[in-house]
Amino acid sequence: MRKVMTGHKAVAEAMRQIEPNVVAVYPITPQSEIAEYYAEYVHNGLVSTELVPVESEHSAMSACVGASAAGARVMTATASQGLALMVEILYIAASMRLPIVMALANRALSGPINIHCDHSDAYLARDAGAIQIFAESAQEAYDYTLIAQRLAEHNQVRLPAIVNLDGFTLTHSVQVVEPLDDEPAKKFVGSYKPIYPLLDVDNPSTWGPFAMPDYYFELKRAQVAGIEAVPETFLEVQKEYEKATGRNYRGFFEAYQLEDAERVLVVMGSTAGTAKVAVDELRAAGEKVGLLKVWLYRPFPYAEVAEALSHVKQVAVLDRAISFGAQGALYSDIATAFAHRDRRPALFNYIYGLGGRDTTTEHLTQTLSELKSARPGEELRYIGLRE
Repeated sequence: MRKVMTGHKAVAEAMRQIEPNVVAVYPITPQSEIAEYYAEYVHNGLVSTELVPVESEHSAMSACVGASAAGARVMTATASQGLALMVEILYIAASMRLPIVMALANRALSGPINIHCDHSDAYLARDAGAIQIFAESAQEAYDYTLIAQRLAEHNQVRLPAIVNLDGFTLTHSVQVVEPLDDEPAKKFVGSYKPIYPLLDVDNPSTWGPFAMPDYYFELKRAQVAGIEAVPETFLEVQKEYEKATGRNYRGFFEAYQLEDAERVLVVMGSTAGTAKVAVDELRAAGEKVGLLKVWLYRPFPYAEVAEALSHVKQVAVLDRAISFGAQGALYSDIATAFAHRDRRPALFNYIYGLGGRDTTTEHLTQTLSELKSARPGEELRYIGLRE
């Protein structure tokens, strides 16, 4: 049944259907309503979750680590400075191979203080060892929360997973969402079977040891095996979700009007919806343009992205954050994808939408039009900036 709800509500509904054993959370705009909705479910007896209100986001992730190590299914949510405070413990969660699922309501990092959307918070955590998925819509945020739970808990993966949804643009806006009924949602996610739970006193195990140089390197290499298992598992879980729902999430990205495109936008998050309108407008005018919308950001699907863009002449990679002193993070990944290929498109890095700045259809049609005469270079370009 289709329902009208915010992105907040869509994520909270998925969490209710997953019904984790523990949710540890601290409020921060624009995430707070996810926690508020879930607290209401707990209060009304709709879930048996132990909701742990803590004194900071650092404490939230610490509580999640303890609960997950003990053998519980665990979830949380945060945004911006909250993730910045969590990052220390997020690295630990990934190194301990704990499948904690987190909704990240993307918001600019201070300073100056800003509560609106960009992707600087997600980029901050890109090397933590956690899976990262970006949603374009409230529907995708709902679906990928369910998918992320299965993915994170897969025995070959066992890693934290972050579902990114743009703050305010998705979290607070009302959209039509088609959630699953409770029973098929619960059946898809399945039950959680912890490995080496800390509270299994009959089979004691060591958690959080001190690693000297003789062991640390090998432990990090073993952690790589988990992230290397993500792509194949991601595709498998997508297929199972399609069987359960009829919804087609096939691949690491969505290719929109890409097959014969000569000029392409690459983007993540809600701006993909605006980009599709821009592509349609230019297609109607006879322009061969397209879009590649990334779903799976970490681990990054280098080979698949390069293959999808191999026939394209010019590519504008849109980063919703600045990597000071370097090219944008997404742009760097796209450039790396072509590092060992003889044939590659001309790549251009555009910074856009910082601190919630609107990016319109006109901005993106102009960007695609600029590509016709653009000369390759390493300088950053900007969309919607007053200079």
